[in-house]
Amino acid sequence: MQPILVVTEQKITAPGKLNPASLEAVAAAQDLAQRLGAKVAAVLLEARDSGLAAELAARKLDRLYHLLHPALASYSPDVWVQSLVQLITHVQPSLVLLPHTYQVRDFAPQLATRMGAGLVTDVTAFHTDSGHAVFLRPMFQGKWSAEVEFASPSGAPGDLPGFVTLQIGAFRADQALAGDSPAPIEAVPVSPDPSRLAAGEIFQEAKQAVDLSQAPIIVSVGRGIKEPKNLDLIRELATALGAELAASRPICDAGWLPMDRQIGSSGQTVAPKLYLAIGISGAIQHLVGMKGSRTIVAINKDPEAPIFEVADYGVVGNLFEVVPALLAALKATP
Repeated sequence: MQPILVVTEQKITAPGKLNPASLEAVAAAQDLAQRLGAKVAAVLLEARDSGLAAELAARKLDRLYHLLHPALASYSPDVWVQSLVQLITHVQPSLVLLPHTYQVRDFAPQLATRMGAGLVTDVTAFHTDSGHAVFLRPMFQGKWSAEVEFASPSGAPGDLPGFVTLQIGAFRADQALAGDSPAPIEAVPVSPDPSRLAAGEIFQEAKQAVDLSQAPIIVSVGRGIKEPKNLDLIRELATALGAELAASRPICDAGWLPMDRQIGSSGQTVAPKLYLAIGISGAIQHLVGMKGSRTIVAINKDPEAPIFEVADYGVVGNLFEVVPALLAALKATP
């Protein structure tokens, strides 16, 4: 079977550092490859060697393809697509996995179209059926999951690859396996046409947006907070924990917090080390956005709240009593 190829990316705001979502994609590829009896390769695109290639090669990969070209110094969908088409034609992978980042969402449709191949986006899980991969993606705000399989999944040379973007937080970056020895790094010459750079400003994430997907600790609040002035209590707790502040949709819809703080199917998807849900009942639309968190702690006065079904630790109580007690304990800790 042809290899599974992972397309990695650097942080847009910190070039030279790997986007953690790329390691989530590596972990997913390793898991899927084990089930299918395939190998895993990865590709890194950059203008010059930043040292990331050696960092990636430490993972359990069959090969790392290193694309180096001056035109890759700044992101441009046309240049990225040209370079990846050349690499994919050379490698002929069975599947191409990408993290579902803002940048990938910008160029992946064009890449799949250029290759004449299918694209499945925002995948949260997969399983195998008769040696074929079946991908699950949420629909109708997370109420249902669709199972999607590519029409030509054999992985034989010459088959079109299937392109898959993986929802951030659906897979664990810390589960990306290290190799027994560094993977071989293959420099692949590419010749993108710099004249194809898109006119206008280079793509970048909105500066005002908060990228909660990278936060290690998140304190999230729901309707149990009752009124906006009570958010000061939650902000104090978030500050004490060194956490990002987030919310369920009703809080953001009411304008109590900006929309870029919303967690859920119509907001951001997160998978922090610690997710503290305060006064959140746990509607399915919210659970879709945070159920991949490593440890979930819920505080709610309703013992039947759905949030407790996914919580690792639950406190049944009034948040206006529990949160001050937490703050007092944190302040008493040396």
